[in-house]
Amino acid sequence: MGRVTSDTTATDAAAQRAPEPAGAPPAWQRRLRRFGYPVRPQADVRARLVPAFPEPNGRLWMVLGAGPAAAVRLARWSGWIGPLLVALFAGVLRFWNLGSPRKVIFDETYYPKDAWSLLQYGYEGTWAKNANDALIAHPPEILLSPEHSYVVHPPMGKWLIALGEWAFGMNPFGWRFMVALLGTLSVLLVCRIGRRLLRSTALGCLAGTLLAVDGLHFVMSRTALLDLIVMFWVLAGFGCLLVDRDRTRARLAAALPLGPGGVARPDDAVGDRLRLGWRPWRIAAGVCLGLSAATKWNGLYFLAAFALMSVLWDVAGRRTAGARWPFRSALRRDVLPAFGSTVVVALATYLASWSGWIATKGGYYRDWATTPEGRTGGWTWLPDWLRSLWHYQTEVYAFHTGLTTPHTYQSNPWSWLVLGRPVSYFYEDPKVGHDGCTAAEGCAREVLALGTPLLWWAACFALLYVLYRWLFRRDWRAGAIACGVAAGYLPWFLYQERTIFLFYAVVFVPFLCLALAMMIGAIIGPPGSTERRRTIGAVGAGVLVLLIIWNFIYFYPLYTGLPIPKSAWHQRMWFDTWV
Repeated sequence: MGRVTSDTTATDAAAQRAPEPAGAPPAWQRRLRRFGYPVRPQADVRARLVPAFPEPNGRLWMVLGAGPAAAVRLARWSGWIGPLLVALFAGVLRFWNLGSPRKVIFDETYYPKDAWSLLQYGYEGTWAKNANDALIAHPPEILLSPEHSYVVHPPMGKWLIALGEWAFGMNPFGWRFMVALLGTLSVLLVCRIGRRLLRSTALGCLAGTLLAVDGLHFVMSRTALLDLIVMFWVLAGFGCLLVDRDRTRARLAAALPLGPGGVARPDDAVGDRLRLGWRPWRIAAGVCLGLSAATKWNGLYFLAAFALMSVLWDVAGRRTAGARWPFRSALRRDVLPAFGSTVVVALATYLASWSGWIATKGGYYRDWATTPEGRTGGWTWLPDWLRSLWHYQTEVYAFHTGLTTPHTYQSNPWSWLVLGRPVSYFYEDPKVGHDGCTAAEGCAREVLALGTPLLWWAACFALLYVLYRWLFRRDWRAGAIACGVAAGYLPWFLYQERTIFLFYAVVFVPFLCLALAMMIGAIIGPPGSTERRRTIGAVGAGVLVLLIIWNFIYFYPLYTGLPIPKSAWHQRMWFDTWV
């Protein structure tokens, strides 16, 4: 070993102070090498900013009988063909016999009637006490008066339900039509979102298939309630932000200088100073998230979570592009535009959803600002309609936070993921010879808002895998999925004394399916694995998916109100809390 001189010591110190070469692993990975952590080679910066989609392979289509040229074309379009086929499958399931049961079930006693009133008056009127029976009578009778009624949810979701009633009439098919359509489109969205998020058409279609056969999503798609509408707009907003992420990172990648061999290298001038410009997809996300909040207020949690997530994506993109101070740069150049594109746009969308109430004079609290109580206070310079609307919102907030009336099917959010207490929307026990019952023992007809059990229980493990990927592998995809679940699930723990129900969880079911698809992808194995490894993984994953589909088929009668023998109904009550 050579003698250490002052010259070599100075050289070593200079080497320590020298900047790291482009593509060098980060310091935290180098430190973990002492404990056996494998440092993977760093890809080109452009590939790290915007990973490429896999090249389409036409072998599957050739196996199915297509010629070589046709197989290439079909493979190129598989990113749309696959999702559309999955959505078609979901649509057939959801629209088949949609008008059954021909009853007003569970909270359909509120929203379809409010929707019809919006069509007639622009605000929610008052219905007679026997209005439900009159609606399903032969001929039906609409017992509605223009006297305003007190409602506690914004109007957007009811306006969408009203579209189906306008097209098909005030009947079960009409008031369920738009919810079924949005449920079908949400499956298409999950397929496309999963493809973009996981960079795999197969895993994207798998996530969509899982959503198509989830019992809770299926039942909510066939019932005129508001929660699935919230889910649709949340999912659409999430998809818009994903597209925005890819486009802005592509803009950063295009601005990077090229080094030897045409390889892009990080550049602090680009990372710190580049303005990301006009971002229409982020504005579209703001509109979608505003529409979710304009349906039910729990959409506001997604607005806050996704707006923050989008800014953190900008920070990560700038860091990858070479920014020395990514947080400072994002604070200067990205935070204010992000706030305007998401929060301000969402609030404007929310306000616009009240146009019917604003434009008419008969709505509840519409003229509150002109009453003696409304004329007092320090905000009298604002328009009367705005002060009246604000008062209405405060009263609704007080109602929601104070709702503690016991209900037979209420549940604590701790039990949701394991399906502790599903909600029965409809139940009848016809005798033999009535309503399609052919069993001598009698039958049961039920619509039970119950997630497909094997899917949800497998998703519990998938969530643990996602958290591992996010916390220990810094996988942004896992973080995005976890953000969607957290925004839809965790806020309910703040209201454990409130009367809440399992079906509220439908808003984060798509993210459970994405988590499960991501875990199944890991089970199959990453590219480059041995053939034996991928074969075993594919068999295991295939068995899991087939068991989930079988589980959905097994509970299908309980999702659709089909008559089954009483003994078969008892066999499907796996836990006492399901009764």
